[in-house]
Amino acid sequence: MLSFDDGPSGREGASNPTEQVLNTLANNAIQPGIKALFFVQTRTSSGGATARGKELLRREAAEGHVLGFHTATPGHQSHRRMESEALREALALGLSDHETLLGRRPTLVRPPGWAYDARTLGLYHEAGLSMLLTDLSASDGKIVWPYYSWRRRSHLRHQLRELGPRLQALPVADGVRPVVVTFHDPNPFTAECLEEYLQLLVEEARALGLPLDARQPFYAESTALAQAAAARVVRDAEPVQHVAGFWSSWRETLLGDWGRTAHQRP
Repeated sequence: MLSFDDGPSGREGASNPTEQVLNTLANNAIQPGIKALFFVQTRTSSGGATARGKELLRREAAEGHVLGFHTATPGHQSHRRMESEALREALALGLSDHETLLGRRPTLVRPPGWAYDARTLGLYHEAGLSMLLTDLSASDGKIVWPYYSWRRRSHLRHQLRELGPRLQALPVADGVRPVVVTFHDPNPFTAECLEEYLQLLVEEARALGLPLDARQPFYAESTALAQAAAARVVRDAEPVQHVAGFWSSWRETLLGDWGRTAHQRP
C-alpha cells in the first residue's frame, strides 16, 4: 500500500515532482495503474496553497487516489507541539480545504513526523479522522541536497526483513495483509526514481520469501485501497507505535516530551 507525504509540490513546469509521481503510478513497467494514498498539506505556500498544488490535488482525486490530511499549517508543524485549540482549528481548516476543493472530507490523517500522543489522537477522532502510520519508510522526506540515496536497496531490504516476523500479526483486509510503504512526493529524487523503488520493493520482498501477489503487488482500485487503509489505522494511543528506519519521529518525540511525561520512547 503506497503512501506519499508532504505534497503536493507547487513547482511550475514539467519537472513538478508530484506530477512525475502521478505519471509513474499510472505508467510503469511493474504495475501500471497503481492507486496510492496521499497525505497532503493544503496550506503550504510552495505546495497546496498554490494554483499548481490545487490542480494536482484535484488530479490525484480524479485519478482514484485516496487523499488524507497531513497539515493545514503554513509549514510542517508538529501536532504534538500545538496547543489543543490550535490543533482543532488546523484540523477544521484542513477538512474545509478538502471539502471545498474536492467535494468531500478525508477520513485519514497522518501526523507530521509520525509523532502523536493520546491527546492528538483524541483530537483526530473528535474531528472524524483515523490515523494511519506506516510499516516501511524510504527515508526520503528531508532530503534537500543532494537529491540522492546511496542505500536504497539495502535500506528497504533491512526494513522488509524486520517486518517479516510481524507480518502474521497485521490485520487482514479482503484476504491479504496490507503493508504500508511511505515516500514523499515533493522530493525530486523520489519522483525521478519511483519506478526503481517499486522494482526494489518487489525484488526484495520476493528475495526474503515474503508473500506477494505475483500479478498485482500494489493496490489498483480505490475502494480496496481505502478498505485496506481502514484496516490498518491506529485505534489506541498506547502503546505508541513507531516506524522502523526513520529519525523524524524520534526527534519529534524528544522535543515534544521536553518537560513533560513521555508517551513514546525511541
